[in-house]
Amino acid sequence: MHKMPSPDDLRVFITVVRKSSFAAAAAALEASPAYVSKRMRLLETDLGVKLLHRTTRRVAVTQEGERIFHWALRILDDMEHLLQEAQITPREPRGLLRVSSSFGFGRSVVAPVFSQLALRYPALQVRLEVFDRLVDVAAEGFDLDVRVGDDIAPHLIARRLASNHRVLCAAPSYLASRGVPGNPDELPAHNCLVIKERDHPFGVWRLRAGAQDRSVKVTGQLQTNNGEMATQWAMDGHGIILRSVWDVQSQLESGRLVQVMPGWSQEANIWAVYPTRLNRSTKVRVAVEFLHAHFESRGVTPAPRES
Repeated sequence: MHKMPSPDDLRVFITVVRKSSFAAAAAALEASPAYVSKRMRLLETDLGVKLLHRTTRRVAVTQEGERIFHWALRILDDMEHLLQEAQITPREPRGLLRVSSSFGFGRSVVAPVFSQLALRYPALQVRLEVFDRLVDVAAEGFDLDVRVGDDIAPHLIARRLASNHRVLCAAPSYLASRGVPGNPDELPAHNCLVIKERDHPFGVWRLRAGAQDRSVKVTGQLQTNNGEMATQWAMDGHGIILRSVWDVQSQLESGRLVQVMPGWSQEANIWAVYPTRLNRSTKVRVAVEFLHAHFESRGVTPAPRES
């Protein structure tokens, strides 16, 4: 008869699988590689299966280990929910909330919101990480992804926090020297400041005007994965950018940027995305409600709840 594994060993195992390395897992757990190795040996003994293939360079999960990994995620989440239900005030969020977002939006919008959330709920710990790519929320161990853009896998729960769209804009100096494009077909002839967005192919601008949809391949002298740098380049007169309204509103109001082809835009709503297994998580629910209230207080009309 196999021994029941401990939650601590399951947490170590999950970390090893995500990091593909004992050393990296040890660093993340603030423990020694020897401790991690010992806990994995004990866990394999307790379960009676081989969980990992070990080499000198990396650790790979076995087929049995892959099944145990998903069960371990589920078990630890259920244990956390059990503890929350046992609290005198079960609606009070506590524990670690792992959040992901994009670089610019994460820094300028998401981080300040979670700063206020942490002040409101001192028992809640928030770990916010930002990326220039779409995150596989469940597989990469995140509880919540706050994203701009509508590319959302169907197996995830998504709540639209606010409506948003990207607009084309450029500095008056650029338009004075190069002219103003009148339709998407003219954009390839312009110097476009291409940004690596999380939700669209690099260098492809998908635009809509009423019932018309167009995908245009654009290029330019300057390219980046950071929207703030691209916005500064645009204000310096280097070319045309496609940016979210929230990102360039002040520049448009001040006249440092001018909207180009105002009838054309790209839909890029703001979403809270999380795994279905966290549908009843108190900390996720509270975080999503807090984000929703933030956008509502800023005068952004949130859309109805969607999944």
